[in-house]
Amino acid sequence: MKINLKKGSLLTAIALLLVSCITKQQDTPRQHTAGLDSLFDHYYNDRMRLFPLEATENGVNDYNDRLFADFTDSYRATLRDFYEDYLQRLRQFPDSILNQTDRSNVAILRWELELGRQGCVLPINRMPLDQFWGLHLKMGQYGSGQGMQPFKSVTDYDNWLKRLSAFSVWTDSAIVYFKKGMAEHIVLPQALVLKVIPQLEAMVTAIPDSNVYFGPVRMMPDSFSADERLRLTAEYRSAITNKVVSAHRRMADFLKKEYLPVARTSHGYANLPQGEEMYAYYVKLWTTTELSPDSIYSIGLSEVKAIRDEMERVKEKVGFKGDLPSFFKFLYEDPKFFPFKTSEEVLNAFRSIERTIQPNVNKIFTVFPKIPFEIRQTEAFREASGSAEYISSPDGIKPGIFYVPIPDPKKFNTAGMESLFLHEAIPGHHFQTSLQLENTELPEFRKHIWTYGPYVEGWALYSETLGKDLGLYKDPYQYFTALGEQMLRAVRLVMDVGIHHRGMTREAAIAYMMDNYPTTMDYAVSETERYMAIPGQALGYRIGVIRIKAMRAKYEKQLGAKFSLASFHDKFLALGSMPIDLVEQEMDRWANEVAAK
Repeated sequence: MKINLKKGSLLTAIALLLVSCITKQQDTPRQHTAGLDSLFDHYYNDRMRLFPLEATENGVNDYNDRLFADFTDSYRATLRDFYEDYLQRLRQFPDSILNQTDRSNVAILRWELELGRQGCVLPINRMPLDQFWGLHLKMGQYGSGQGMQPFKSVTDYDNWLKRLSAFSVWTDSAIVYFKKGMAEHIVLPQALVLKVIPQLEAMVTAIPDSNVYFGPVRMMPDSFSADERLRLTAEYRSAITNKVVSAHRRMADFLKKEYLPVARTSHGYANLPQGEEMYAYYVKLWTTTELSPDSIYSIGLSEVKAIRDEMERVKEKVGFKGDLPSFFKFLYEDPKFFPFKTSEEVLNAFRSIERTIQPNVNKIFTVFPKIPFEIRQTEAFREASGSAEYISSPDGIKPGIFYVPIPDPKKFNTAGMESLFLHEAIPGHHFQTSLQLENTELPEFRKHIWTYGPYVEGWALYSETLGKDLGLYKDPYQYFTALGEQMLRAVRLVMDVGIHHRGMTREAAIAYMMDNYPTTMDYAVSETERYMAIPGQALGYRIGVIRIKAMRAKYEKQLGAKFSLASFHDKFLALGSMPIDLVEQEMDRWANEVAAK
């Protein structure tokens, strides 16, 4: 799922046939602590001003013309003051005067503010973009006219022109901070720089009309006057040539000529000044726990062994002769796993999965989103390098969309389609994000928190384990590849910590993935370089599913006949995204209440 994650900080709903199902509401409205709701509202509104791209993604359109270089020292000083100010304001509300709901909201906001403040003083801003996360990638989605940036009115079109002008300034600032990193020996690995340069060069087009940023002109509303259409068309062509193309060319030339020669040959953060401190910050940010890197590494080794044993059992059950790597290769090469001829056939196969699970969803959930759900093919301009993802509804009205990249349907593998749908769509990200957006009991700032990986991604990965409950995984190859997806998140624990804390090289990490996970060399390389670029982010998935399954087992034992899987799921999703330790505290209270009835 792509949830608009940002470095150092912080991006839904069942099928239309289920929309008519009754949506349960909280039994009682939230009690208010005087002044606290106002503080929450002010925090959210102030945050939107500071993070205008986040505002656009959240459907707040007041700042659609703005863009800040959020890595600069001056901006981070402003941000640090913002965090400090709200931490001070929170001190007016000690736990002793709060009800349980507000106590939880305050704890979540305090956690977010403290981690944000910590990130502002670390030199993570010396590497302002990489091949996985960077404004050069996000702006392409926005500027295509197919992303979150609205293009409905003349004002919308003018707003984007202003944001493009700011992007040109952002690029020059990014070069300045790359140079600061060069002076301080805080630089990207060479392997990552080599991936960024082609991304930038792809936007350097000779003809403005062929650039992805020309997309909004092609979809200009008929309601615009002839004069407006002529003006905007001319201004967009000029902006593409003089801002988009020139900015991408400047950055590409800088990276090739000045930065690449001094980029590091090491792969992990441990080799950087303050690298261990930065990695510890990212581990806490993305796991929302106090787990140490070494303990996560040990958990990873144990998880890899357990999943591998189950994979061996399935391999033997289907009668495959050969070792696991040979079986992995079979899954990615045998023609029977490539039956599709058209993109529509791929999309229809996912729609068939949706129909299969539909009768069973009602058995393990009783609360359903109202937000519509759609399955779409990923747009052509980004599907060649994109992965399947879920994009939540920006306003609670438009559908949440499960995007599937299908550059060549004849090369689309059926293996893993069922677990992918459960993770990205139903009941994974679509249920979690939609119900959070629709939850009227949550203050606004909590409706848009997607960065607590063990909750958000942990839930999506846990959803994959519900396949048999939902009528899937009858095909052993689908079950095996579902195990493979659990394995992917387990090997990440070993690889991420290994790269950034234990001296594992890029090549050793790639080999480890190839030995334990059914994939291709290209994917293993891409994943390894993802962990190199965004340390810690990959840890939350498996940590989250481990905690969720442990909670479920604990409550099944505690409650016995009183335990309801549907109630467990409903309660978990009603909480909304929060650090996983706080989740367990809330779920413990729920279980105790059920036990007392």
